[in-house]
Amino acid sequence: MTPDKPLRADARRNRARVLQAAEAAFSAEGMAVPLDEIARRAGVGAGTVYRHFPSKEALFEAVVHDRIAQFAEEARTLAAAEWPGEEFFAFLGRMVDQAMLNKALCDALEAAGSPVKPSDGVQRDVWESFGALLGAAQRVGAVRADVDVSDLRALLSGALAMERHARDGDRPAGRLTGLLLDALRPRP
Repeated sequence: MTPDKPLRADARRNRARVLQAAEAAFSAEGMAVPLDEIARRAGVGAGTVYRHFPSKEALFEAVVHDRIAQFAEEARTLAAAEWPGEEFFAFLGRMVDQAMLNKALCDALEAAGSPVKPSDGVQRDVWESFGALLGAAQRVGAVRADVDVSDLRALLSGALAMERHARDGDRPAGRLTGLLLDALRPRP
């Protein structure tokens, strides 16, 4: 399949179903899940999966790419919100929560990188979108002016590591992320 050729509507639907089933399977079972099982969960034949994704690694890469692209789109939308400060903090918290439920996504974000090929631009896009949301939140005074996207990349990585450690212990989920988010607020 060539990337320039648009997919038919039924092929797009099948691809979306495969991605959705794969995200759930990879999240729950990791890379050990067989492609035939993903096809079964998606309600398609194994040939359909292989037509879109020549290997399990390609499917995994597409799942992570798709989720990170969704984060980018959400950040772009929230940057135009009426209350971007509140949206910024809620979005960052959701990113951490969702990544903690998906080890592959957590690893990709924690490394401030992605298993996706850099040439596709998804990594740049998510951080540009997050930067726009950060800028909007700073313009309304909700986030410290001295914070930049590089800081957010490091803080997100740290939040994921802290949450992973805290959830192995006796701390409630999200507590450490909440403390981190408070550090981003302007000082009185």
